[in-house]
Amino acid sequence: MSQRLKLEVKALNAVTGEDLVILVSDRLVPAQAAEEWLGEGGRGLIARAAAAERFKGKSLSGLTVLAPEGASYERLILIGTGPDGERDKLDFALLGGAIAGRLGHGRSADIIAALPESELSAAEVAEIGLGLKLRSYAFNQYKAKSREAEQSEPKTAILRVADPSAVKKALKAREAIAGGVELARDLVNEPPNVLYPEEFADRAAKLEKLGVEVEILDEKQLKKIGMRALLGVGQGSRRESRVVVMRWNGAGKGEQPVAFVGKGVTFDTGGISIKPAGGMEDMKGDMAGAACVTGLMHALAARKAKVNAVGVIGLVENMPDGNAQRPGDIVTSLSGQTIEIINTDAEGRLVLADVLWYTQERFKPAFMVNLATLTGAILVALAQENAGLFSNNDALAERLFAAGKATGETVWRMPLGAAYDKMIDSKFADMKNSAGRHGGSITAAQFLQRHVNDTPWAHLDIAGTGMGSLSTEINRSWGSGWGVRLLDRLVADHYEA
Repeated sequence: MSQRLKLEVKALNAVTGEDLVILVSDRLVPAQAAEEWLGEGGRGLIARAAAAERFKGKSLSGLTVLAPEGASYERLILIGTGPDGERDKLDFALLGGAIAGRLGHGRSADIIAALPESELSAAEVAEIGLGLKLRSYAFNQYKAKSREAEQSEPKTAILRVADPSAVKKALKAREAIAGGVELARDLVNEPPNVLYPEEFADRAAKLEKLGVEVEILDEKQLKKIGMRALLGVGQGSRRESRVVVMRWNGAGKGEQPVAFVGKGVTFDTGGISIKPAGGMEDMKGDMAGAACVTGLMHALAARKAKVNAVGVIGLVENMPDGNAQRPGDIVTSLSGQTIEIINTDAEGRLVLADVLWYTQERFKPAFMVNLATLTGAILVALAQENAGLFSNNDALAERLFAAGKATGETVWRMPLGAAYDKMIDSKFADMKNSAGRHGGSITAAQFLQRHVNDTPWAHLDIAGTGMGSLSTEINRSWGSGWGVRLLDRLVADHYEA
């Protein structure tokens, strides 16, 4: 199993951990609640250590010094919060991540959760806890030999606060979100010989323990339904394709659900249009969209969100054997529209086309958001800083943008339009699955839009953020779990009863 942090909330009393963490401003004034731990010479100790290391309390910076003589702990860790008057600029999840980054493997710590000049709210402390959990994640289960014996030991952090009961209540929801992110990261990090469509479906089924209704559709059922576009992608693999439907009913009967759809290509060789060998190992992460949807359903259920939510993921493996789909083939999607296959490596949109149509027809959702590591072109446009956002609904797009700003999982809206749509018209079928390099992310989104009718819909292209993304204070994992926090925030802010 991947590493997890043991997190506790306790009152401001005797320190029990090996490390004591306090928050300091750019004036290096320790939190008032920490005075008793530092002793009479505490401030002088901070001043001398800070001068020696040129530590000036810059936001998220850190300094580690040996504890004062006679202290019950071994190390004193200072984490900067920046200027006193800029509390509104602090991202408390990142602050928690910065703290976790200073703690060693297997060490326990007491964290005085108070700003230098003021107490923190329960929500702010809970965000620190979320950051601690997310930064401490590590995927080590396939390392037969740990680099350090202590690395396998659980790390313990105690948040010391004035009102433990309020913080515990706020932290419970954050731990549910952290669990969803960790699940998504685990799925993306798994090797493709372990996590193939059937195994992914079985892992999603474990959400039943949280009260999620899970339905797994096998190939026989998918053929009967008519998901020929999705099945065409997987026909070259000896692994059977699956579609998983996850339902969380937290708002009662009669409430219109919200829907999330994920691309789950558990390994993508490109098929007959095979990819270059260099870097192909990363294509185990081509199911990051499905991983996010699964992690989101975990988060919503674990925190008992007051919403009816549907998560649908299409799980396939794209392989190039003698039965594989060919360039030039024409398939009929679930919508009844025909698709000319130009490039078998433009496979994710074929999976999503059938799953999006199925979701809107069966569940009549208030909106659909799909996530997919869909195009390399989105990396050319946005690098790894933002996910590409495409939508047929301004209100939904604006809410996603706001949720991105609030969580740090940022999105940037890209255009859709008739001129781009014309680029995927085919001479031989209703559409083709690739229009070439120019505007590649946009034409892929136009393809998806042909399978959503008038349902409010947003497509998030997460090729730059879902795997191999930039390291942050709260993520050092190759599989980032990107999107779980974003979509949970979208639901919490706008769609819960």
